[in-house]
Amino acid sequence: MTENENMDLTALEARVDELIRTVDDLKSENSALRNQQDSLVTERATLIEKTEQARTRIESMISRLRAMETRS
Repeated sequence: MTENENMDLTALEARVDELIRTVDDLKSENSALRNQQDSLVTERATLIEKTEQARTRIESMISRLRAMETRS
């Protein structure tokens, strides 16, 4: 093997190593983002439920106030 071929092979090996590190980093980042997305979806569902509960309570208070107003 000539010196030039050896340098080409070394450069290719370095590039492959770099690509492997990049893939590993992307896998890790992807996993973290999926976990974050799951957490945000759960939080969103909780907030929607709390909003609906608040809406129901407010509508109930409004109905009671109207009933009190009618009786007066």
